[in-house]
Amino acid sequence: MLTDLRVRDLGVIEDLSLTFETGMTVLTGETGAGKTLVVEALQLVLGGRASPTLVRAGADEAMVEARFVVETDDGEREIIITRSVPAEGRSRAWIDGRMSPVSALAEVTSELVEIHGQHEHQSLVTPAAQRAVLDAYAGTDLGPVLALRAELRRLAESVAALGGDAQQRAREADVLRYQVNEIAAAHLSDPDEDDALRQEESRLADATAHREAAARASELLESASGNGDGGVLARLAEAAGLLAGREAFDEFRQRITGAAIDLSDVARGLRDVVDGWEDDPDRLVAVQERRRLLADLRRKYGVDLSAVMAFAQEAAVRLEALDNAEETAARLEGERVDAEQELARAEEAVRKVRTKAAARFGVLVGERLADLAMPGARVEIRVAPVGAGDPIEAALGANVGEAVLPLAKAASGGELARAMLAIRLVAMGGPQTMVFDEVDAGVGGAAALSLGVSLHEVSRSRQVLVVTHLAQVAAKADRQITVRKDEVLGRTLTSAVAVTGEERVIELSRMLSGHPDSDAARAHARELLGV
Repeated sequence: MLTDLRVRDLGVIEDLSLTFETGMTVLTGETGAGKTLVVEALQLVLGGRASPTLVRAGADEAMVEARFVVETDDGEREIIITRSVPAEGRSRAWIDGRMSPVSALAEVTSELVEIHGQHEHQSLVTPAAQRAVLDAYAGTDLGPVLALRAELRRLAESVAALGGDAQQRAREADVLRYQVNEIAAAHLSDPDEDDALRQEESRLADATAHREAAARASELLESASGNGDGGVLARLAEAAGLLAGREAFDEFRQRITGAAIDLSDVARGLRDVVDGWEDDPDRLVAVQERRRLLADLRRKYGVDLSAVMAFAQEAAVRLEALDNAEETAARLEGERVDAEQELARAEEAVRKVRTKAAARFGVLVGERLADLAMPGARVEIRVAPVGAGDPIEAALGANVGEAVLPLAKAASGGELARAMLAIRLVAMGGPQTMVFDEVDAGVGGAAALSLGVSLHEVSRSRQVLVVTHLAQVAAKADRQITVRKDEVLGRTLTSAVAVTGEERVIELSRMLSGHPDSDAARAHARELLGV
């Protein structure tokens, strides 16, 4: 429910804070005091249209903050919504302190508040809401219909995943089969094969030069050079000998000896290369052809051989699915036909429940409207003759002799608000907080008393906020808040106070006669309050 509302710089409101409780609360006050601005403030936090003209003269922006408390499985949870309307520029919104698109407000608050009074803020004028109300009244079991619709969506997705019609699948299978066979023929097993082949190709392409380089390197390490000097190994042995027996140089001698051992192994390996490498032109051609094949596969199927091998696995899986697609498609089609037949039967059952309930529901709403100063009003709940009965449309003939038109087109603001009230009286449900503005338009006398009783009846199961000019309605509320307009330093300021006891009697007296000091009016007010 709505617990707190703060409004700043909105129209004649400079800074107004209101606290609300459960049950029925009425907002009363003179015309122009700002009662309707409170409703407009609520409309803003619900995502309603914002206009810079709402901003108080001289202010940079109007700001509205609302706190809601909702029941969850884990206990109570607070939702705080803020809406800013600048004098220039676009409005902004926050949900629980986080910036949010204004469009998100309606989604968050749709289950929190329902405002009745102006067409653009009516939730019950939509076919979806009217369907929900009828189903709540009728106790419609939509489970089978929803489950079968979900099953049909699943089947459609499964058919789509097969990939087009039979001809398209056959063409795709032919392409995949060629690709899988082409990669399989390459017998790929090592993702690093191309690197090894590149090294082998380099060696085979220049085998003579490689041998000569290895022989010369080995000679420099082991044999005498042209000027009679020994090789590197001989020089290292000589250096180690010079340091032998000199303890101060043992570390250096050991390092020289270790280097000599390593270089001796290098020299031995180079000799093996010189002795073992031979020209092999046939092998060179084979290596080059293999590398061209691998390059072609990479160009078609992946940036490297790992990607090519992964593509082959995925293609094989898809090919297997396509090879079995016709059998799968036939099975899915059979399941679809069965599901559609079951859905048709389930929708027909729902339509019968809705049609039967709609007639009785319309009669009951009409009876409630008669008590709300709309005698002769006729309500029809129209259920479509196909499927589950969608769309469902509520229609109203507000006066005798008038055509029965869709709800949003058939009533004035006050009549529409009373129609919504009558609907809620017959089929409880909807958001926890309901706001009624203009509900008393054109109502007076006994009908006004009945209207107050009806509003209080709704408040037994939810929070009801009512903007009213009628003392008969206000007297039925659990709490009354008076909105007042004063002039301070040449500016109009709006304030709001909860009135109780004698203050409430005085406010009701003002509403009844315009003379709050009238003894007769006060007596009437006490009579209405039952005190």
